[in-house]
Amino acid sequence: MKLHNLYTYAFLKAPTESLKLPVGMANPLLLITSGDISAVVEPEVCLDTLQNDDERLIQSVVCHDRVICELFQQTTILPLRFGTSFLEAENLLTHLCSHAQKYQEKIEELEEKGEYLLKCIPLKLEESVVSSESRGRQYFLAKKQHYEAQQDFYTLQGSEWQNLVNLINQSYPSTRIITAPGTESRIYLLVNFQEETLLIEQVLHWQKACPRWQLQLGQVSPPYHFT
Repeated sequence: MKLHNLYTYAFLKAPTESLKLPVGMANPLLLITSGDISAVVEPEVCLDTLQNDDERLIQSVVCHDRVICELFQQTTILPLRFGTSFLEAENLLTHLCSHAQKYQEKIEELEEKGEYLLKCIPLKLEESVVSSESRGRQYFLAKKQHYEAQQDFYTLQGSEWQNLVNLINQSYPSTRIITAPGTESRIYLLVNFQEETLLIEQVLHWQKACPRWQLQLGQVSPPYHFT
């Protein structure tokens, strides 16, 4: 029986005898192997049909993430983006064969590691209360002082951000930084599972060094940003 429309969740190292395959969107998941690399696929998934149905599309995105998380809990995987699909098994096998070395090296790089999200939220300077009794020169002086304090605050905040990035790069060379000036910036770190406690301690240290930022460390997740 020929397999078509192979929705592909992840690549991983073969053999995979002990792997428990999760439940897919609608059909049982399969393993297709070429040499030392296997692909976790779900056959007969028509992406065009999903894209024309918003509710099914959302459910499929949630399913995609769930499957990858369940696989990640069992073994090292190279998670693929939502929407990765191959028309036939032959296409997938050809792809695995031609990219085998690259995928093998990437999977080895990700072994025993997970992705951690560090949210970096810039704090705002509290508005100074200008007395309603202030008049004329006093009022404008108070406003001027607040403006200057605000400028100093944001200058220091910018310096703290650069310092934070430098500190993180010193300890964790594998990072992905997504900046959003004025709002929440995100730093993704690739960290060995055994070093999670050290990472938590590092975040506390970074927080002390950057008091004008609120740092929030998330739970470990599959290495989406390091593929």
